[in-house]
Amino acid sequence: MTEAQPTGDLATAEQAGQLGLRPEEFEKIKEILGRTPNFTELSIYSVMWSEHCSYKNSIVWLKTLPKEGEKMLAMAGEENAGLIDIGDGLACCFKIESHNHPSAIEPYQGAATGVGGINRDIFSMGARPIAQLNSLRFGNIENERTKWLVRGIVKGIGNYGNAFGIPTVGGEVYFDDCYQINPLVNAMSVGIAKVGKTVSAISEGIGNPVYIFGSATGKDGIHGAAFASKDITEDSAKDLPSVQVGDPFWEKLILEASLELLETDAVVGMQDMGAAGITCSTSEMSAKSGTGMKVWLDKVPMRQDGMKDWEILLSESQERMLVIVHKGQEKVVEKIFEKWDLTFAIIGEVTDTARVQYYMNGILCADIPGESLVLGGGAPVYHREYSEPKYFREIEKFKMDEVSDCTMEEVKAILKYLIGHPNIASKRWVYNQFDSMVGTVNQSTNAPSDAAVVKVKGTGKSIAMTVDCNSRYVYANPYVGAQIAVAEAARNLVCSGAEPAAITNCLNFGNPYNPEVYYQFVYAIKGMGDACRKFNTPVTGGNVSFYNQSNDENAVFPTPTIGMVGLIESGKKHMTLDFKLQGDVIYLLGDSKNDLGCSHYLAHYLKVSHSPAPYFNLEEEYNLHKILLLLISKELIQSAHDVSEGGLMVTLMESAMIRDLGFDITREIRDRTDAFLFGEAQGRVVVSVRSTLARAFDEFMNTTAVKFEKIGEVNTGKISFNGNNLGSIKDYKHTYDTALEEALK
Repeated sequence: MTEAQPTGDLATAEQAGQLGLRPEEFEKIKEILGRTPNFTELSIYSVMWSEHCSYKNSIVWLKTLPKEGEKMLAMAGEENAGLIDIGDGLACCFKIESHNHPSAIEPYQGAATGVGGINRDIFSMGARPIAQLNSLRFGNIENERTKWLVRGIVKGIGNYGNAFGIPTVGGEVYFDDCYQINPLVNAMSVGIAKVGKTVSAISEGIGNPVYIFGSATGKDGIHGAAFASKDITEDSAKDLPSVQVGDPFWEKLILEASLELLETDAVVGMQDMGAAGITCSTSEMSAKSGTGMKVWLDKVPMRQDGMKDWEILLSESQERMLVIVHKGQEKVVEKIFEKWDLTFAIIGEVTDTARVQYYMNGILCADIPGESLVLGGGAPVYHREYSEPKYFREIEKFKMDEVSDCTMEEVKAILKYLIGHPNIASKRWVYNQFDSMVGTVNQSTNAPSDAAVVKVKGTGKSIAMTVDCNSRYVYANPYVGAQIAVAEAARNLVCSGAEPAAITNCLNFGNPYNPEVYYQFVYAIKGMGDACRKFNTPVTGGNVSFYNQSNDENAVFPTPTIGMVGLIESGKKHMTLDFKLQGDVIYLLGDSKNDLGCSHYLAHYLKVSHSPAPYFNLEEEYNLHKILLLLISKELIQSAHDVSEGGLMVTLMESAMIRDLGFDITREIRDRTDAFLFGEAQGRVVVSVRSTLARAFDEFMNTTAVKFEKIGEVNTGKISFNGNNLGSIKDYKHTYDTALEEALK
C-alpha cells in the first residue's frame, strides 16, 4: 500500500527507450508498480536495471563461479568488496572495478573518480586502504588521441591516489589497436580491517535516521550508470555530464570520519554512493534488510540550485556516503562529521514498508518496492544467445611451419624490438607518477618481484597482490585464455613467495547482445571458474563492463582482468625476480614447447594477427606452483621470474637488467629457435641458484614431477646464447627504460 499516488507526468515507452530500457522491461515495470511509472520512477529503474547496476546479462554465468573457501569472510555479492581472513584477527578487503567509459570521454576525471570509487568500496566496509593497483589498456601508441588518453588517465590516477595518501604499488599497461576507441581503466584497492569490526550495507531499525555525509550533491555524473551500459559512439562526447568530478582531499576526510564512526556503537549500516548515487544506496540497503526507507530529497545538501528530484536521485557526485544510525545516537555521529568538517544531513528514515519512497518539498515523487530494483530481486535476468566467433576460422588456418624460423643473426634485432615495445618496456614513466610509499600504515617493500608486496603493520606477514590478463590469449581461446589469466596471477604471487588466496575480477567485453561477444564472455567465465577451483582461489566479487565497443562493431579483445591477493606468512621469504651474483646457475622450471601461439613476437614483430592461444596445462601449472613455493621455503633459489610476454629471452633480460648483470645461455636447440627464445608457452619460471646449492637443487627437483633444466649462468653484464654474442646488458637497458616515454612524445 502506498500513502499517495506519486506526482508527475506519466512516462512513455519512447522515454523508456531513450533511457536504455527495452519495451518488455517497460511493461515489467508497469506490472511491478500496478500502474504506469512517472518520469522520476522510470529514471530510477533505468539506472538500477542498467547492466552496470543489475548485471542482467551476466548474473546467470557469474553465479557459476566458485565463491567458497576456508579464508572467506564474505561471499561474493554479500558486501561491497571481498573479505578474507589473513590471521592475527585481521582481514584483507579488496575489489577491482572499471571506469572505462568515463575515461574515454574525460580521461583525467574518469580515471581519478575510478580510484576514488574503488577506495570507498573498501573503507565503507570498515577497512583502511593500504594499496592500489591498476590495469590500463590503450589503442595504438602512435595515435595522438591515445597519447592524450594515456597522459590524462595516468595523471588522474596519480594525482588522486597521491593526494588521498594510498600507495599505488603495481599494475599493467597494454597497447593494442582494439582499444583505440575504448580504453580500459580497471582500478583495484586493497585494505586491512579487524575481523568482526567490519560493517555491512544494511538498513535496519524502524525509525532509524538516514544520514548523507561527505561532499554536496551536484549535476555531475547523472545517468553515469546508464552511460556505462551502452556503446561508445561519435555522440558520446555529449555524455560529458555523465562523467563525475572527484576530490581526493574530501575523500581523505571521509575515510577518516568513516573509520572513526565505526569505532562507535552508533552505526547500523553504511554504503558509499557510486553508480546511481542516492538511488542505488537507499534501494540496495533497504532491499538487503527487507525494510523500506523514506527519503526527503530537498534535505540533501546541494551545490547547485534548482535541481530536480530525478537529478538529485541519479547524481553520481563523488565523495558521498550513506549511513544508517541508531536513533538516539545522532549527536555522536554529528560530532564526528563536524570534527572532520564534512557536509552532512539527515535525509530519511528506515520504515517497515519494503518500499523506497522519495519526497521533494513534502510531495511524494517516487514510490517503488526496493526489492524490484536490485540484483536477485525484481531486476530482469537474461539468458543471452551465443555463437562461436567467425574469426576462429582464421585462427584454425594458422600453421607454424609456414612461418620461417629466425636465424641467430636475427635474434639480437628481435630482442631489441621486443625490449623496446611499449607492452614490454619499462613502465617507469607511468609508475614514477604514482607514489608507492605514501602513507605510514603499511610499508610497501618496493623490491622487484612478480607481484607487489605490502607488509602488514604490527605483524610479520605481508600481502602480495597483482592484476593480470593477456587479452590476446582470451581472444584466441576465451576458455583457455581466462584460465591463463588466473594462472598467471597465481604464478606471479607464487614467484613472490606468496600463497594465493582469492580473486576479484573486472570483466571487460563488447556488447552482450552480440552472440559472438557473449560467447567470449561465457567461455571466459567457464575457464576462470575451472582455474579458480584448481588453485583454490574463490571469487570474492568484482565488476562486469560490457559495451566496450563502438557502433556495433570493433569490440575490444575480451579482457577478464584478474586481481589476486595472497599471503606471505611470518618467517616466510619474499622472493624477488632479479639475478643476484655472477656465477649463479640459471634453471628453467617447466617444459619448453615448440609453440609460438599468440606470442608477442608473432603478433607484433611478424604481424601475424590470428594464431592459437599458447600451450597451457592446468595440472602442470598447479604442480609448478607447489614446487616453487617449496623451493622458496627451503631457500634453494635466489630469484624467480615467470615467463610471459616476450618469452624466455625477455624474462632473462628483465632479471638481469636490475643489477646490470648478464647471462650465458647454453642449451641445445631441439626445435625452433624462435619458439625456444620468444614463444610464450605457459607454466614456466626462470630461477637462479647459488652454485654451491646447485646439487641440492637438482636432488630436490629430481624428486618432483616438474620438468626442469639448467640453461646457463649469470655473468657480469654480457649476453650470449650458445656462444653467440648478443651484446652487453647496457645495450638494451636504455631502450627498455626509455621506450615508453619516447613513444608518448
